[in-house]
Amino acid sequence: MRFVYFTHSLLSCWNHGNAHFLRGVFRELIARGHDTRVLEPAGNWSLYNLLRDHGETGLAAFRAGYPELDSESYGADLDLDRALDGADVVIVHEWNEHALVAAIGAHRARGGRYTLLFHDTHHRAVSDPQSMRAYDLSGYDGVLAFGETLSEVYRGWGWGGRVFTWHEAADTRLFRPPAVDGARAGLVWIGNWGDDERSEELEAYLFRPAAELGLPLDVYGVRYPEAAQATLTQHDARYLGWLPNARAPEIFARHLATAHVPRRLYVQQLPGIPTIRVFEALACGIPLVSAPWRDDEGLFRVGTDFLMAGDAAEMARHLKAVRDDSDLRASLTRHGLETILARHTCSHRADELLATIDRVAGPPALETVA
Repeated sequence: MRFVYFTHSLLSCWNHGNAHFLRGVFRELIARGHDTRVLEPAGNWSLYNLLRDHGETGLAAFRAGYPELDSESYGADLDLDRALDGADVVIVHEWNEHALVAAIGAHRARGGRYTLLFHDTHHRAVSDPQSMRAYDLSGYDGVLAFGETLSEVYRGWGWGGRVFTWHEAADTRLFRPPAVDGARAGLVWIGNWGDDERSEELEAYLFRPAAELGLPLDVYGVRYPEAAQATLTQHDARYLGWLPNARAPEIFARHLATAHVPRRLYVQQLPGIPTIRVFEALACGIPLVSAPWRDDEGLFRVGTDFLMAGDAAEMARHLKAVRDDSDLRASLTRHGLETILARHTCSHRADELLATIDRVAGPPALETVA
C-alpha cells in the first residue's frame, strides 16, 4: 500500500514528540514493503527552531539514525491532487492547520479512493476543545487517538466505532539496550519544560529528591526559561539543552536510571496516556521511576516494569532504592524490556494500523460529527 502522512515535521523532533513515533512506524512500514510519503509544511515551527539553534548539523542524528526516511516540504501552492495521487491510506496529524485538514477531507469526499484518518496525539481535545472541534473532519473515515481517554472524548463527539486507540510505542530498531553495558552513573531526565504544565511536579518529584539524595541529575530538553534553568542550578542539576531523539539511547546507556514526570493535564484530564519517553526508556533497558499517573489501560506492570511513586517522599525512596540496589535495577531492566518487546513496539503499532485500515476501508462515514 501507499501511505501518505501529513505531519508537522518528520525531520525535526525539537519540541515535537510525534516525530519519534512517526519515524518508527514509517520505518516499520517501509521494512514491510509499503510505499510511504511524508509531507511537512515548509518553515514549520519545530524545524525552524532546530535550524535556528543548531543549523544543518542539528539534522545529523536523524539522518544517521533513519537513513531510509525523508520528507517533502510544501507551501501555499500545495497541489492535493498530485500529493495524494496513488494513495491508499492518508493520515493527517492534528498539529496541522484547520484549512489543510478541511481541504484533505473535502478531497476525500469528492471521490478520493483512499482511507483517510485523523491522528490526535495531544491534550487539546480537553485543554482547548473549541480549537479541536473547529477541525472539519466530515470527510474522514476515522480517528486515531493515542489513548483510551482521548478516544472517549471523540466518541462523545459522535465518532462512535470510528475512533481507534493507537498508543505510541518504541522503535526497537533504534531504542534497545547497549550491546555492551558500560559504566553508568546518576539520573537522567529527557523532556521539555513547556508552559509550566509540570513545573511544580518536576521540582517535587525529580529535582528536589535527586538533590537531597546527592544523586547527579542530567537534564535535556528545550524551552527552559531563565527561571527554570535557575531552579535546576539551585538543585545542582546540569542542564544540557536539546538532545536529538536519535541520540537518546546512548544517553540512557550512561545513566543508572531515568524518570517519568507527566504533564498535569495527562494526569488530571487524560489519565492513562504516558509520554513516548516511557516506551523508549524501557526499550533501552534503563530503570525508570515515575511520578504518579493512572495506568488505566494496563499498559505496564507497575512495580515490576517500573516503579511508581504516590507522593514525593515515595519518589525519593524509590530513587534511593534504585541507586543502591543493583538487583532491583536488573529486575526493572529485564521486566521493562520484556513488556516493550511483547506489546509496545512500532511493529505492534503497524499491525494495529493495518487492522484499523481493514475495519474502516470503504466510503466516508455518513454520520455527522457534531
